[in-house]
Amino acid sequence: MKENVVQQKSYEFAKNIIYLYKKLKMQKEFELASQILRSGTSIGANIEEAIGGQSRKDFLHKISISYKEARETKFWLRLLRDTNYLDLETAKTYLNDCEELLRILGSIQKSVRLPNS
Repeated sequence: MKENVVQQKSYEFAKNIIYLYKKLKMQKEFELASQILRSGTSIGANIEEAIGGQSRKDFLHKISISYKEARETKFWLRLLRDTNYLDLETAKTYLNDCEELLRILGSIQKSVRLPNS
């Protein structure tokens, strides 16, 4: 079965977040590393759960959680950038990928809500 775009992008994003987590741990920044790991990998995990959802309501709930986790991840990425744990170029790449996920997830939320709104 072919994976969908948001599924693929969230998986790649999660892999990159793991690499960032490892880098932060080497810098002895354990708390921020744990926060970004949790929220950044949770995006894709909730998308997977949404795809296996039992109902439209269940699907929307999990997609909404993914959206919230992406917002939280964006916060941590901005904080890491602004405290110089991430250089500007690296931060820009991560933030662009996160923004893309937010746009896709937001669009999915709107399209799933519209018919029953």
